[in-house]
Amino acid sequence: MNKKIAIPSAGPMVNAHFGRSQAFTIFEIVAGKVVGVEVLDATGFEHQHAGIAQLLKSKGVETVIAGGIGGGAIEGLEASGLEVLRGASGSVREVASAYADGSLVTTDGVCEHHDEGHEHHHQH
Repeated sequence: MNKKIAIPSAGPMVNAHFGRSQAFTIFEIVAGKVVGVEVLDATGFEHQHAGIAQLLKSKGVETVIAGGIGGGAIEGLEASGLEVLRGASGSVREVASAYADGSLVTTDGVCEHHDEGHEHHHQH
């Protein structure tokens, strides 16, 4: 496997709210190992799924690994040709390493925001 993945990040950790991410950590994976890392500033792209997709694709990203992500964001990213995996948490480096070696466990949960009160209803 030789590909680039992007993980929405808040410092060294996965940002649990994709739509609010102001940074993405991009990992280059070759032969099951992380060989490169870059932090991409996405300030100003919050909740702009098409803009984020094009920004990531311009960096060669093929797969986005997110924590919580809404259905609209998933559709927007997938419509741009990006693979979307969700349910990741913890250190972005550990998530990238688990993806690289094939041990990453993801979910099918979709984060739905019904109001600004932050009620989350996760469907599994």
